[in-house]
Amino acid sequence: MSADVTATQSETPTEASADVPEHEPVAAPNIDWGLAASLGRKVARPGPRVTRYTMDQAHAELADASVRAEAPVRELTGLADGLQIPTARILDRAGWIDAAARSMPSMFGDEPAEDEDSGLVHSALGKVGGVQAAGLLAVLSGAILGQYDPFSLDEETGEPGVLMLVAPNIIAVERQLRVVPSDFRLWVCLHEVTHRVQFSANPWLAGYMRENVRILTEDAGESTVDLVGRVSAAVRSGRSREKGMLGVMQLLQAPEQREAFDRVMVLGTLLEGHADHVMDAVGPAQVPTVADIRAAFDARRRRPQNPLQRIVRALIGMDAKLAQYIRGKAFVDAVVAEVGMAAFNTVWTSPETLPKTDEIDEPSAWIARVL
Repeated sequence: MSADVTATQSETPTEASADVPEHEPVAAPNIDWGLAASLGRKVARPGPRVTRYTMDQAHAELADASVRAEAPVRELTGLADGLQIPTARILDRAGWIDAAARSMPSMFGDEPAEDEDSGLVHSALGKVGGVQAAGLLAVLSGAILGQYDPFSLDEETGEPGVLMLVAPNIIAVERQLRVVPSDFRLWVCLHEVTHRVQFSANPWLAGYMRENVRILTEDAGESTVDLVGRVSAAVRSGRSREKGMLGVMQLLQAPEQREAFDRVMVLGTLLEGHADHVMDAVGPAQVPTVADIRAAFDARRRRPQNPLQRIVRALIGMDAKLAQYIRGKAFVDAVVAEVGMAAFNTVWTSPETLPKTDEIDEPSAWIARVL
């Protein structure tokens, strides 16, 4: 799952009045990510029952597919050409939890407390946050098929960016959908490799993402612990299923946070829509049963009880994950059909060339403004 989030455009700061004293921002307590990983591994549901031979075969096939997917994705998009093709990390659910717990402090900007007294407070609150985060990691570990993490360092190259594929989840879904395993594995890799290409060719996206997450957790004096806690409580209490889904505006109150969230959603919609466009454009030539896979997978996406969908819906207050794919792909399809892929790639130039919220549904408005 893709990674999915963005960063903020620079804005002119408001000058503080000389009559109003300035206050140092209150540091947000850290989440104890070590505790989150440890507890998350314990409470995560086990994957499907498979033989060692089947799992080894899946690992080998996914590693090969992640490399084979790179060339057609680069050829179609015109991105990341000439860059090294890194090796994907094939993980089980516990391995994904560990990887996510190592990456998230960087994304959230969690820093250790500087003095002993505040360190004690941060430690206590961090453990509370760690317990809450553990539940989210455990649920997500059973739902994510693949993810590109732009914040972690690749063990081979030392460069930022790691492509992770969660083998037991991929096996579980291909069994559920009754699709050809080798075709489905390559199809998943086409989508996730597109995310790797997006970030590899445009390194500024990772910083943009991190800055928006910082605003979501800090600008209103909110800590990562508070945000994770409220999302966890919304999911557990069932409030997210009352009158539709609990909207993000009920979770995020400050104007700065709402604006950052809008930017997050726009970038996420673009990234997912672009990946789906590439996957469908490349798929027929690479995946023999792509039509069957797409039909079965789209039907699965619309099922309301998927745990990952519940969490995402609790965050955004609508079926936005599905909407991201549909609206984002429609935007990319329309722009590429009108101006071609090379001109479309102008979208990756800077935050200013990203589509605005209303332009996602009006591709011609983005073309007029940017091109």
